[in-house]
Amino acid sequence: MVTEYNAGALADLVRRPIVTEKATLLLENNQYTFEVDPRAKKPEIKAAIETLFEVKVVNVSTQNPPRKARRVGKFAGHRPQYKRAVVTLAAGDSITLFPEV
Repeated sequence: MVTEYNAGALADLVRRPIVTEKATLLLENNQYTFEVDPRAKKPEIKAAIETLFEVKVVNVSTQNPPRKARRVGKFAGHRPQYKRAVVTLAAGDSITLFPEV
């Protein structure tokens, strides 16, 4: 079953790449970490990465990290909610996160 997605809506699903120590270690396994919209489903994330970066996605793992409390003066609240997606690419494919300056 192949579902067609709106290319404009797919571009809004992926917010930014996550660059942490763990994420850079995963790059050796051809796995890339992105912050995505919390409402995004795995097939939508797969389609978005494939269309944005023109690569073949093998697997998508998602995680909803817990909300963290945040205080600014006397006002208490939470950090914005996000979803983390770890995308495994096919062998031979890669995404350039740090272009040559």
